[in-house]
Amino acid sequence: MQSAPQFQVVNGQLIGARQVPSPNYNQRPEHTEIQLIVIHNISLPPSQFGGGYIEQFFQNQLDWSLHPYFQTIEGMQVSTHLLILRTGEVLQFVNFNDRAWHAGRSTYLSKVECNDYSIGIELEGSDDTDFEAIQYQTLVDVVATLQTAYPKTDHHIAGHSDIAPSRKTDPGPHFQWQEFRQQLSLRKANRT
Repeated sequence: MQSAPQFQVVNGQLIGARQVPSPNYNQRPEHTEIQLIVIHNISLPPSQFGGGYIEQFFQNQLDWSLHPYFQTIEGMQVSTHLLILRTGEVLQFVNFNDRAWHAGRSTYLSKVECNDYSIGIELEGSDDTDFEAIQYQTLVDVVATLQTAYPKTDHHIAGHSDIAPSRKTDPGPHFQWQEFRQQLSLRKANRT
């Protein structure tokens, strides 16, 4: 017997994720449909994990004096829709109906301003470290759930480096795209 999905989307909220509201969002442009999922990585300080600093950063509550690196990002106001920690826990900072500030100046298939029509997913990680198996499993479950709720994203998943190649490198060379896509295909095939 197949078990029930771990996640579901209700009114733009991912049921199964811990809700951690960020003030860093605004409305999507009127009549904009969600068409893209963007995968990022983040660690604060770089290549260090845990500590809750990412949550604090997305909530504008990070103490800039705690680490020299934090002073280089002081005052930045950014957010993402979802963060997948190295434990596999999922945090939601911005409702999917709203525009999270995750991609910056970006273009996907000649369409600019990806924040307007995308969902941002941050993985706790860095360009120089392998991601955890549980992060891939969780990402697959989350993306499959999102693609059911927002069917136009079905064949539209990109890395931050794909939509802002001159500025960004994440999710980086340690993100296993082929493995992720194979797991996602299997997951979706098992749902039908």
